[in-house]
Amino acid sequence: MNRPHIICHMTLSIDGKVTGDFLSKPECKSATESYYQINRDYHADAFACGRVTMEESFTHGYHPDLSGFADVVIHREDYIADKDSGFFAVAFDRHGRLGWQTAKITDDDPGYDNAHIVEVLCEDASDAYLAYLKSIGVSYIFAGKEELNLSLVLDKLYQLFGIKKLLLEGGSIINGAFERENVIDELSLVVAPIIAGANAKPLFYESEIQNYTLTETQLLPDSVIWLHYLKN
Repeated sequence: MNRPHIICHMTLSIDGKVTGDFLSKPECKSATESYYQINRDYHADAFACGRVTMEESFTHGYHPDLSGFADVVIHREDYIADKDSGFFAVAFDRHGRLGWQTAKITDDDPGYDNAHIVEVLCEDASDAYLAYLKSIGVSYIFAGKEELNLSLVLDKLYQLFGIKKLLLEGGSIINGAFERENVIDELSLVVAPIIAGANAKPLFYESEIQNYTLTETQLLPDSVIWLHYLKN
């Protein structure tokens, strides 16, 4: 199977956390700005996030009205609404929960704006939800009945959408799934000068031992550090 080249690009605290209240602190603002600039500089074909991250950043808890699709029956076949977009937002949303309202991301940051949305689903997503996605032009692919086959996901992203370079941008659970499959080719870590605390989540959830080589470090404004690693 072919797959995209995958770069895990994240902002994290000194203690290795990627979610938590620290991200909204003034001390993290410069790190966040650097993170977005590096995102833009990569010129990736797509970025990928888990359901929680997509909801927090883009759908903001919206719940679409699915009542008009109650009697629709949808075969479990991939739906490709726009394979030629050239820029994609890949949402790992196993059971179909995200409330998209349009087929493309609308964001002030050009590193995210106008990305065509691709939902990654299991076959147990509801017919009504699939019909809703079709009605607004959101693409979706299947990769398992109740749990995702990540290798199949990556092969489909490569073959169906031509995604060659993918930025993996969390959260902790989806990052961990990629790490355990040993498919992360690079790490791009923007370290904020702040401790997150015990309740924040780590870079990788349930990770396994993997080896990387540090290839570059940069001291950025306001004591922010960028670390770049390549997979051994």
